[in-house]
Amino acid sequence: MKSLSETWFAEGRIDFELKKYTLLAYLQEVGKYFNENRLYPQLADIIFHYNNIVAFRENKKYLQEHFPKKLTGIQMEKLQILYEQMIEDDELMSELEDIIHYSAARIKSSIHNGTEIYEFVEERMSISPVGIIPLDTQEGYFFLSSGDVKSTRVYQYRLSIFGKHDEKYRSIKTSFLDHWQRSIASTYEHIKSELIRIKKDLPNPAVYSIETPLSFPIDETLLPIAKRSLVKFLSTAA
Repeated sequence: MKSLSETWFAEGRIDFELKKYTLLAYLQEVGKYFNENRLYPQLADIIFHYNNIVAFRENKKYLQEHFPKKLTGIQMEKLQILYEQMIEDDELMSELEDIIHYSAARIKSSIHNGTEIYEFVEERMSISPVGIIPLDTQEGYFFLSSGDVKSTRVYQYRLSIFGKHDEKYRSIKTSFLDHWQRSIASTYEHIKSELIRIKKDLPNPAVYSIETPLSFPIDETLLPIAKRSLVKFLSTAA
């Protein structure tokens, strides 16, 4: 899906109708993905655009403080120049403010649609420890099972902590390992034992099962939500 540029609302001709249809075409595409229960990367993308457009409206300093990783130095400089040029032009700034006001409301509505799906999925996910959990849960495995099928996707995970604006956040990196078929003989505990036998680098791993009855897209919905849910679960447990 073709995304909007970071400065789409202030690029080229500053015309309300033109920007309106540019935005609506983009949100229509996002809506198609949401209708198929495909959340990512679309949900993260529209959240970024909402924060970006609101930040630009407030002031460029706020934008610089809150989005240093998403925007490059060149893009940031471009936004600052645009801001300085437009704030000196009352008519142009008025048109831009109309664009931003309209766009923020429409994007916020799309975010609401996406977060409703997110919350629906999150509420139908259950996380359980597999066997005895060690004190160190920063690295381990999780098993993702969805729908009625017995196939389980096995992932290795690693948590890391990073600081941002005097606060600490946890992020999770994952790598897909394999599919396993669960049965009476091949339980979660059995899969854990096999992983310990095969992968000598984690002799005493933390292992969790994440289950949902939903048959939603794995990579675009279930996996991203499972990862965030596991981070929340581990943070609460800690």
